[in-house]
Amino acid sequence: MLFAISFFRRRPVVLLYLCLIGLSVLFAIQLFWEPFFYNDVNGFSHRTIVGHPNLTPPTTNRIKVKAAFVVLTRNSELDGVRQAIQQMESRFNRKFEYPYVFLNDEEFTEEFIEATSSLTNAETKYGIIPKEHWSYPDWIDIEKANASRIYMEKKGIIYGGSESYRHMCRFESGFFYRHPLMQEYDYYWRVEPSVEFYCDIDYDPFLYMQQNNKKYGWTISLLEYKATIPSLWSTVKSFMKKYPQHIPNNNMLDFVSNNGGYTYNLCHFWSNFEIGDLNFLRGEAYSKFFDYLDQSGGFFYERWGDAPVHSIAVSLFLNKDEIHFFDDIGYRHDDFTHCPSARELQKKCHCDAHATFDLTENSCYRRWLQVNG
Repeated sequence: MLFAISFFRRRPVVLLYLCLIGLSVLFAIQLFWEPFFYNDVNGFSHRTIVGHPNLTPPTTNRIKVKAAFVVLTRNSELDGVRQAIQQMESRFNRKFEYPYVFLNDEEFTEEFIEATSSLTNAETKYGIIPKEHWSYPDWIDIEKANASRIYMEKKGIIYGGSESYRHMCRFESGFFYRHPLMQEYDYYWRVEPSVEFYCDIDYDPFLYMQQNNKKYGWTISLLEYKATIPSLWSTVKSFMKKYPQHIPNNNMLDFVSNNGGYTYNLCHFWSNFEIGDLNFLRGEAYSKFFDYLDQSGGFFYERWGDAPVHSIAVSLFLNKDEIHFFDDIGYRHDDFTHCPSARELQKKCHCDAHATFDLTENSCYRRWLQVNG
């Protein structure tokens, strides 16, 4: 009875202590996360954007970079291509007039050419992919590749049964930048059918890349399907062991591995949007890397995508400060959206910042911040 009375008398003090502990924990959480995010009355926001190039007064450059949009597509995707071009023109390219290079594994129809060229004042070019860039190389066992597709389709793996998807991934990994129509350019911006661009872009991302020594730019990062790349990382590790001279000290290996390169954490930049330096892809390190992967057969025996291939390459061969997150470019591909959430940038956009993929558990945006914070 005396214990109960004593506890009752002390209960306000105990509650006060508990409240103080709770406030301390909340303060510690806020202190830890604030360098990455902060919450205000307008919702989620990214880090400071002081001096952001898209907040300067709109201008058109007198300096023109040797750059182009590259669009891998088919005649049947005309409506989706027209949608993407209309948005790109409205948001950016009517001010800058960079050319478009359209690539296809068959001849473009006159309808396709007329319906796309009419949407822009910029130059449009149309090319056929060389057969050797869209077919099986000599060292591939086609029966083994066929069996692999059947197995993966039965397992329900996305695009597991698709032969053309594998040719596309191999082409985007190692050949689009070798096409004759791409040889005069130093930078590329990949555009796909039916994508959306949500924000006005009032500066030149190509010029920004050039002037700031950026080699690769992205806007959505996510986890790869593990079942599509079972042997990719072991092949990468074998390459790293054979060619250590191509890996700089200030690389971004920690973005794609949580344990110093022992395993792959599946993080990658989604390559349906990427702005990149073509001379990086043409360089010795990436050329040897792609050839090494290609010889292993993983594009056909498994279902290696160009997104993890590009992402692993830039994480290994580039310095951290050569990779750029285009936070200001609102973008949607399928059900995945990136929307700038800083209020200053939202004034140029029509997307919902709370719907951005960055906030989901399958996004690698937080990993990017941890590595680059």
